[in-house]
Parts: sequence; structure tokens; C-alpha cells
Amino acid sequence: MSTLGIYIHVPFCGKKCAYCDFYSVNWTKSQAEEYVGAVLRNIRHYGDCGAKVDTVYFGGGTPSLLSSLQLESIMTEIGRCFSLDSDAEITLEANPCTLTVDKLKELRSAGINRLSIGVQSMIDDELKTLGRVHSAVRAEQAVTDAADAGFENISCDLMIALPDQKKESLQYSAERLTALPVQHISAYILKTESGTPFDCEEIRLRLPDEDAAAELYLEMVKLLEERGFMQYEVSNFAKRGYESRHNSRYWKCSDYLGIGPAAHSCYKGKRFAVERDVADFIASEFQNITVTDESPCGFEEFAMLRLRLKEGLRLSDVSEHRSDIEKKMPSLIKDGYAETDGERIWLTAKGFLMSNSVIEYLIF
Repeated sequence: MSTLGIYIHVPFCGKKCAYCDFYSVNWTKSQAEEYVGAVLRNIRHYGDCGAKVDTVYFGGGTPSLLSSLQLESIMTEIGRCFSLDSDAEITLEANPCTLTVDKLKELRSAGINRLSIGVQSMIDDELKTLGRVHSAVRAEQAVTDAADAGFENISCDLMIALPDQKKESLQYSAERLTALPVQHISAYILKTESGTPFDCEEIRLRLPDEDAAAELYLEMVKLLEERGFMQYEVSNFAKRGYESRHNSRYWKCSDYLGIGPAAHSCYKGKRFAVERDVADFIASEFQNITVTDESPCGFEEFAMLRLRLKEGLRLSDVSEHRSDIEKKMPSLIKDGYAETDGERIWLTAKGFLMSNSVIEYLIF
């Protein structure tokens, strides 16, 4: 029986970070209440009691700005309208400043069993540059409080190639973060997104150049794997058994349903996206969507997504294109971008650095 993941986009932030271009608006109590009501309407609209939901992901924005009661009401509606697996992975993205001891206990009671905490760095100067409102000490406290509250599946975000960042500061953040009771780390190279405050000459002049960013990435992979966090995707590392089940849906072309402004879906044979407008989402009986792909997960997309994973692409899954791929493999392997066991091809850490170019060469 196929399973379904549900993604809930929570578009509220207390303060937008200087580098972020995700859709979000300032949190207000009244709008948050109206938003939750709209989420519940849409869950009922899509409801399918025959669909087995085994992952739920609250992303944002800052989903931890919602109250535990609001989150519980959403989870209750999902359980009523779908077949919610008793072992479902239920993830909530959270800002460290929103996680009090009491809130963490309430989140556990509401059904949340996995936290993704936006730490980004364990150095206060770097956090200030990023526009984060928490300190390294506050992030550390949030993680230890979460573990004390009973969370056994905690992920933290780590950003690299930050303004003025050196290998020593990355090592410090990685060592301090991996010493905490976390099981998963999502580590991203900072990108200056158009239209954000970081999209300016002052920041660009402080960013590591391409070669320095590559060195930082490879150093990060080495540091994390030495501490038991094995790379399983371009930007994701986990202790054995703690890979993100929900995010793995995206890379394996499994079905997921997105609810909320700016949410994306791959559901019932189509990809579609919701309008980036929380007021429209609240006012509409059902969310307004735009179909972005009438027939997703063809060869090119399937292969591209599989090659983002450390397990790589099984050649028997693309038998019609196998001979073309095998002709291109030797040069990639010789240059250290890929490896093979004859049945699969996967990218190395060096290959992941150049993943767009490597994948384009291999499959197009």
C-alpha cells in the first residue's frame, strides 16, 4: 500500500532573517487563528480515509509560533480525515527562542515526535550577521530541553560559507552542535537570494569565494561523518536510522500533499503549488493552486532526484537509458565525482559540490 506525506506551510515569523526568501509574514494572533481554520478546511477537502499518512511536516516560516492547541487541532483533523499511521514521523520546524520547557512538553502531547531546530551557527557573531534572534547558548538550551522533554529525534540546521567564515569557526560550530543530543543535521551552503537584505555588495564582498566555500563544504562532510552523522543527501546527515522520512519522499518521487500558502505538492499524478498569499488562503473556501507539472517524475526528474541521495541511482530502474549513462560514468569516476558498484552510481562529496553540472552531464 502506497503512503502519503502531508506538508503544512506555516507562513508566520517573529522576525524575518536577512538571508531568507521563503514566503512568510509577521505573526499576529488573530491571523494565526484564521489560518489554522483554513488549514482545517483544506484537510477536510482533501480527506481520504483510505490514504495512509506516515509523515507530517510543519514547515515555515516558524511553525513553533503556533500554539500547542492549534497544532493538536491540525493533527486531530489529519487523523480524522486520513489513515494516520501510529508510527508516523511528525516534524515541527522551530526557532530556539520559541521552545520553552512547558511548550516542549505540550508539543509532545500534541503528537509532535521530531523537531527541526533552526540553529544555523554556534557562534554569536555569525548569528547576529544572519539576523537570528537567538544566541548559541539559547540554541544549546533548546536542544537539551527538547531531549529532557522526551524528544528522541532532533534535527538541527547548520549553515556554511557565511560572511567571514573560516574553517576554524565551522569546526567549532560542528563540534559544539554534534556534542548535543541531536540525531540529524541539515547543513546548507548560504546563497544570496535575490531581493533579500543579503543581496548586496557589502555581504557579497564578505562571502567566501567558490573555492573557499567548496573547502568548507568538504570539511563539514568530514567533520560530521567523523562524529557519526553520515551523509545521505547533498545537504543532510544523520545517525543510522534517523534519516528524515518526510524529506526522503521528495527525493524518491513519493506522494506528498502540501497545505498552506506557498506549499507544493506531488499528489495523485500532478505537481501543484499554492498561491503565496496568506490572506487569499484564509479567504478562499479551498486553497488556490497552480498545476506546475501534469506528469511528474519522468526519467530526468527521477534520475536527478535519486542522484541527490548518497544511495544514488539504480541503473536497472532506468534500463532504457542505462547504456547512455554507462558511457559517461568512467570520466566522472576517474575525476572523483562519482562511484559505482556496477548496479548503482552515486556521487561523492566532491560530486555533490558540483551536483547540478554532474547530473546534467550524466542524464541529459
